[in-house]
Amino acid sequence: MEKIIIFDTTLRDGEQAPGASLNHKEKLEVAWALENLGVDVIEAGFPISSKGDFAAVQAIARSIKLPVICGLARAIKKDIDEAVAATKPARRPRIHVFLATSKIHMQYKLKKAEDEIIRLAVESVSYAKKFCPDIEFSPEDASRTEKDFLFQVIEAVIKAGATTVNIPDTVGYTEPEEYGRLIQAIKNNVVNIDKAVISVHCHNDLGLAVANSLSAIKNGARQVECTINGIGERAGNASLEEIVMSIDTRQDIYSGLKTGIHKKNIYKASRLVSKLTGFVVAPNKAIVGGNAFRHESGIHQDGVLKERSTYEIIRGEDVGFVVEGMVLGKHSGRHAFNERLLKLGFHLNKYQVDKAFGRFKDLSDKKKDIFDDDLRAIVEDEIRLAKPVWKLDSFEINSGTKIKPKAQVILIKGGKNISGVSSGDGPVDACFKAIDKITGYKAKLEDFRLEAVTSGKDALGQVSLRLKVKDSIISGRGSSTDIIEAAVKAYIDAANKLENK
Repeated sequence: MEKIIIFDTTLRDGEQAPGASLNHKEKLEVAWALENLGVDVIEAGFPISSKGDFAAVQAIARSIKLPVICGLARAIKKDIDEAVAATKPARRPRIHVFLATSKIHMQYKLKKAEDEIIRLAVESVSYAKKFCPDIEFSPEDASRTEKDFLFQVIEAVIKAGATTVNIPDTVGYTEPEEYGRLIQAIKNNVVNIDKAVISVHCHNDLGLAVANSLSAIKNGARQVECTINGIGERAGNASLEEIVMSIDTRQDIYSGLKTGIHKKNIYKASRLVSKLTGFVVAPNKAIVGGNAFRHESGIHQDGVLKERSTYEIIRGEDVGFVVEGMVLGKHSGRHAFNERLLKLGFHLNKYQVDKAFGRFKDLSDKKKDIFDDDLRAIVEDEIRLAKPVWKLDSFEINSGTKIKPKAQVILIKGGKNISGVSSGDGPVDACFKAIDKITGYKAKLEDFRLEAVTSGKDALGQVSLRLKVKDSIISGRGSSTDIIEAAVKAYIDAANKLENK
């Protein structure tokens, strides 16, 4: 079996989606989930972009042992230096250099001629090769690049030391047959292509990212760049779970090809990324959507009961859709609790375990039945900065059909209680305005989503929201059996991210 290399860019391209900003601890948690999932390469970030991104890439390089850890860099020496330094602690580091090659990018963005582009590409790859043996090069906007020029660039960078050449469909412009022909043309026209792995990176602007990636695989690509849940800039990237399960399910088409992904960890990784970014997975999302393995039609139900394969080509449990009742209760100890977290794929420090354990104890007093999804929500709520600037002390609401809602919120900062009072269009709006008075931020609510974590009247409510403060889009999340408290926690979570931005 020939292996398809799964290159996950959730922490780089995925995090570039507006509102998907992750803090240091959250990035590490996602990286651990990706390692458990079995991805081959983790593109951990763009080190030159910020001190925070550099530190996160470096921490991932130190902590993650199995996958290759990759840092992105423009074809500029200072970018490469930062990527080298950030990935140096990794057992297997990779430097990913990119430079635009399409006429529209060269003319309007770079203002450079073809010969200069080739010179810069070769120089940057040669420079990176001095520090790292594993070099990937991407001719940005390759799908709109003149083919003969693209062949020249690819041949030159392989000669300079690139071991992987990535062919990005940067703006999601191409379509499957066309993209497949491009990969085949590269194989046929680049004389030294056998010395490098052909990779593909497809965006979803026309909804074809997965289809284009699969077409490329059929035509010789052996690395595919993708993200959990397909998150990414604009309409997103190719979805890891869809690509992996397409290859696995249609072995009649992808005969002799396999991935190293541990399928049963797919749902867990999907859920984690969704909760940390605040991007809710659509119910009809393939593989990981809430309705992916549910049947309401009587005809479908009858068929599934008689023979599951009549309407299911993938079993839910194959990708981790197994709801497991949690055996812990209010008398359970920290050791059993922590063991359960490890089984669910969470790696928390002592502070986070203590906080989550306290939340678990509180919840066990409110809920008769506690499920793993409840536990996941609690833990995901605590994966944030070890010492948040703002913490909730209490809130009070005065609301009704004939009075204007009014809220008093008390937050703790540096051991000091600070109170804010405000009215609003509703109790949640009043709380948000009271928090704004305390923090001093003038935030505009861009998105607000509420979902039940589990079933039942006592289910945890999970609030995900996005705020716009000046030019920044910040996500927040919170959970509680009280949906107003969940909303307040989500707002405070976003405020803490602003404090540490």
